[in-house]
Amino acid sequence: MLRIQVVVAWPHRCVQREVVLEEGATVADAVRQAALESAEVAGYAVFGLAVEPSEVLRDGDRVELLRPLQVDPKEARRRRAQRQRDR
Repeated sequence: MLRIQVVVAWPHRCVQREVVLEEGATVADAVRQAALESAEVAGYAVFGLAVEPSEVLRDGDRVELLRPLQVDPKEARRRRAQRQRDR
């Protein structure tokens, strides 16, 4: 049996569930069991490393549901740089 944490986080809150799965379970199985799937999911990670839903899990893994980016990282950097120049 595998003990897996499934986590989804927003700016001011986090939901974490622990699920118990059979050996050979995948990320998709863990998310389904935790009932945390939502329309906002842009991808999945295990301990911060991007994975596919078909990735096989190991005991103690932490599955993270990734949200879509609100702003392109390059655009965010441009905005910060512009604010610095405007000071």
